[in-house]
Amino acid sequence: MGMRELFSGTAVACAALALALAGPAEAQDKRVRVAYTSTFGSGVALLGPTAISIGEKLKRMSAGSIDIRFNEPGALVPANQMFDAVSAGSVDMVWATPGFWTGKDIAFAMFASVPFGPGAGEYLAWMYHGGGVQQMKELYAKYNIEVQLCGVISPEASGWFRREIKSLDDLKGLKMRFFGLGAKVMEKLGVSTQLILPGEIFQALQLGTIDATEFSMPVMDLSLGFHQVAKHYYFPGWHQQSTLNEMMISKAKWNEFSDAQKAMVEVACEANVAREFAEGEAVQFKAIQDIQTKGVTLHRWSDEFLKAFENAWNEVAKEEAAKSATFKKAWDSYSSFRENYKVWRELGYLK
Repeated sequence: MGMRELFSGTAVACAALALALAGPAEAQDKRVRVAYTSTFGSGVALLGPTAISIGEKLKRMSAGSIDIRFNEPGALVPANQMFDAVSAGSVDMVWATPGFWTGKDIAFAMFASVPFGPGAGEYLAWMYHGGGVQQMKELYAKYNIEVQLCGVISPEASGWFRREIKSLDDLKGLKMRFFGLGAKVMEKLGVSTQLILPGEIFQALQLGTIDATEFSMPVMDLSLGFHQVAKHYYFPGWHQQSTLNEMMISKAKWNEFSDAQKAMVEVACEANVAREFAEGEAVQFKAIQDIQTKGVTLHRWSDEFLKAFENAWNEVAKEEAAKSATFKKAWDSYSSFRENYKVWRELGYLK
C-alpha cells in the first residue's frame, strides 16, 4: 500500500466513523463548551492552521455538541502557563508539543523529539505499538491531564545563525534558542541555550538577546521571518528528525465528554497525524526556494559537526537516564524498540 492510499484510507475510515457518531451525538450528547488554545499562533505556517482545523473538525463531527473555538496564544493564558492551566482545569484543551514541558519532567521530551532519532514511521511505530503512548498518558495523568498524540512532522532545520559557523569553536559562547533534548547537546558544545516560545523568538533574535535560533521546518521558519535577521541556515535537523504534537485536555473536561465525544477527539487526532505529516512534506521545497531568494545561504553540517553533536547526545542520554526514572523508563523502551526495528529498517528501506 502506497502513502497516498494509506492517507486516503485513513480519511475514509475517519469520515465513516464521524458519520456513525454524529447521529447519536446530535440526539443524545449534551453540549460541552471547550476553552481551546494552542502554543502556536494562527500565523505560524502549518502548525497554526492545523490547530484551528482540529477544532473545526471536532465541532463538525459532533454536530456542535463539542462547542469549541480556537483562541490565539495569550488570549486565555500566556503560552508558558498553558500546561499549568490545563492541569488546574482553567483551560480545557491545548494543542502543543510535549517538549515545551521539560521543566516539569525531562521525560516529556521523549514524546516530542529525540536527537539522532527515527523518522516519522519508526517513531509512530514505537508510540502506538511499542508502549510510547501508554507511557505518555501515564506521565500526563500525574498532572490531571488527558493527552492524545495528535500530529507528526518530519525533519526540521538545524538553525539560523547571524554568521557562518566554520569550526566547533565558533559555537562556543553563542546564545541560542533551542528546543528539547537538543538544547542539552548544544550546551555541551559551549552554547548558552534558552527555550523561547514561538511568538517571542523573532524579537529576541532581532534585539540580539540571542545570536541564533532553531525553530522548525523551512515553511514555519519562513513564516516567522528569521531570514530578515540571520542569513545562514543550517541542515540537517539532527535534533529533530521527527517531532510529535499533542492535544492536552484537562481531566475535568475530559470527564464531561460522552464516550462518543471522546472517540471524536481520538479520531480527529489520529487523522491529523497523517494529514499534518503529508502537508509538512509537501510544502518544504517551495519554502526553501523562497528562502533562497531572500539572500540566505543554505549550509549542511559537515561530518565533523554531526559526529560532535552525536557524541554529545550520547553523553546527554546517559546523564538524563541516570537522573530521571521516568526518562530512563521511556528511553529504555524506545532504545529496545529501535534495536529490534533495525533489521526491518536495514532490509526494508533503500539507503
